[in-house]
Amino acid sequence: MDNDMLLLTATGRRTGRRRTVPLLFLRDGPRYVVVASYGGRDHHPDWYLNLQSDPDAAIRVGARRISVRAVTAGPEERERLWRRVLEAYDGYRAYQERTGREIPVVLLDPR
Repeated sequence: MDNDMLLLTATGRRTGRRRTVPLLFLRDGPRYVVVASYGGRDHHPDWYLNLQSDPDAAIRVGARRISVRAVTAGPEERERLWRRVLEAYDGYRAYQERTGREIPVVLLDPR
């Protein structure tokens, strides 16, 4: 992923407070693609659970702030994007092998 980073700001599902996390990303047309790997832990990262509760979020890419809506990739789209993710950063392969859960691929659609 060439160390392309964005800052994702989402609303906490329990607190209602805005939380920001840095994430590697790749582009898929106008969409931003992030991976809820959590280093291969057996549970999803909080930011992903927060997006499931409220998919409206914001990202900062460089100096640009963009409002987005998050959606988890379905099986076919995930398979296509997962190949691209592994080409960009093979470390995700080890994360997937480390856990019994399928690591979600999340699409951030600019609004």
